[in-house]
Order: sequence, then C-alpha cells, then structure tokens
Amino acid sequence: MRENQSTKRLKAGKLQPELLAEFLSGLDESSQRVLLGPEVGEDAAFVSFGSSTLIAKSDPVTFPTERIGWHVIQVNANDIAACGGTPKWFLATVLLPENEPASTAKAIFEQLRDAAAELRIALIGGHTEITVGLPRPIVAGTMLGEAAPSETLSTASAKPGEHVILTSGIAIEGTAIIAKESRNELLRKGLSETEIDDAANLIDVPGISIVRAAGIAASTGNVTAMHDATEGGLSGALDELTQASDTGVLVDDKKVVILPETRRICDALGLDPWGLIASGALLITADVKTSSDITSALADNDIESAVIGSITEPGAGLVRTVRGTNEPVPTFERDEIARLYSD
Repeated sequence: MRENQSTKRLKAGKLQPELLAEFLSGLDESSQRVLLGPEVGEDAAFVSFGSSTLIAKSDPVTFPTERIGWHVIQVNANDIAACGGTPKWFLATVLLPENEPASTAKAIFEQLRDAAAELRIALIGGHTEITVGLPRPIVAGTMLGEAAPSETLSTASAKPGEHVILTSGIAIEGTAIIAKESRNELLRKGLSETEIDDAANLIDVPGISIVRAAGIAASTGNVTAMHDATEGGLSGALDELTQASDTGVLVDDKKVVILPETRRICDALGLDPWGLIASGALLITADVKTSSDITSALADNDIESAVIGSITEPGAGLVRTVRGTNEPVPTFERDEIARLYSD
C-alpha cells in the first residue's frame, strides 16, 4: 500500500521533492496569464504582462548568518536571473524574536538597503514583526523581475544530449556560513584562524551572487536552461533540474570545482560538499556545439566555469563518474548545513 506522504514527520530543511509534488498537485493554475506556475525544480513563476513577462520568486533565509538582510536579496535575485530576467523590485518580511535589540532590526534594514543598491533593486514594501518562539531572526522575501517573453528560461527546457556547465564551484555559501557561525568548533578541529577567515570571505569572493554570470551566459543566446544551486547543494540542484525537464544527467566528478576551503571545512566536520547549500554556483545547459561560446564569454569576464557533464535520457537517472566508475549521484534527506545545525 502506498504510504500517505502527508503523515511523515518533517525535519529542518527544504521540503522533500516527492512531498512538494504531492502538495502542488491540487493547486489551481487556470489563469491564462500564468505562463509558468509552481513546479518541482522551477526557480520562479512567470506571469504575462503583454510585451513583458513578470518573474516572481519568494525565498527565506533561515540558517544563521550575520548579514541576513543582504543575504536574502542575493538569493532571491539569483533565481530571477536564472530565469533570464532582471531582478527589479523586492518585498521583505522580517521576523524577530521577542526581546531582540532594536539594533538588530536596524542592521537588517541597512543590509537590505546595501544589497538593493548593489543590484539596483527597489525595496517596495514588506512587513516587520516581533514573533513568539523564534530562536533567531528570519527574513523572507519576494523578488519581482521582468524579461522579454522570448528571453525567459525554464528549467524544464533542458534536453538530452546537451552539455551541463557549472560556474565558480560548489558549496561556497555553506562554507562561508559555517566559517562565520562555527569558528570555535573549526578551531578545535584544527583549522587555523587564516583558513577560517579565507573560508568566511568566500561569501564575497567569488561570492554567492550568480546575477552577473547568468546575464553573461544568457546574452550569448545559446543557453537552453539555467538553475541556481541553493539548499540541497549540487546534488539537489541536479535532481531539481532533471525532475523539471524529465531527463537524467551524467556528471564527471573531477570536473566539479570544490574550493580548498570547502574541502577543509567539510572534512573537519564530516560533511559532503555535494549536499551543502551552494548559492554562487549556476548550472547552465546548452547544445554541445555552442557550450564553449558560453564558457568563453564567462572566462572573458573573469568567471570560472566548466562543462561538468551532459543531460541524458530520463531512464538513465542521476549518475556521476568517480575515478572511472559510474555511481549514483549522492542523495541527501536534507541539506548538510541543516543536519549540522539541527543534530
């Protein structure tokens, strides 16, 4: 007998894809102006406004971070850019614990302003509330952007035979957050002050924004799909990409960039970088004949990227090649950072 998914007990982290698919199945998407509604693996919604397509995305920042206001704008802007759009307007919902100093709220608003100015985004509204039962501040946001209808990109558009390109490297976001939030633990595990500082600085260099990379890639006219690797890491992003496009994927493990700081922290804490939150990494699919145009354009703008594999038929599943042997891409019940901070 099929298990009733809704009876499962939920753990910290992103809702499991099979549960999300079940819960989304009953939603009404009948509006003629909704071009792309809620689907597993899609980064945002598309709504027709005639000569322009509105792209809408909501995402919270719930993991510990000292720059939560700056962070929430970055991750929401990433999803708009991954859809081929320009992020333009943002609404923030700021939830604060009881007895939190007013200075925390002030700092979050300053971070929101700084990030918005950096990306030329207008803060147009939101809500702020002191909330019972919160252990730390949480900021959720809705980013609105737009694109010409011919320029929007759906994750579902990836096709078998296409190349898969990865920018920058994986687990950049998770590495930086852990370095900032778990400094003492990392020192006890043998990392030096310099190593931890270098890891924390990854939040800015190479950084967690993929807005510029997505814009450069899309400008070549050769991108078929893009997907922002966030919670769930590279493994989760590949799963979402293949679910949305009804395909499989074959990835060469040695082509996947894992920065030294990430390896050091993951080894020290027993984490797998393939399952660690990965804003800053962008997956791009393209025809094999034109993928080099994209990697060249990115290189010309000092953004590292590489073809890490190819899209395969749906029955092939998610596979990676490790030292010449094919094996399933690892799966994670929840992001490694959620496991670290909730276990």
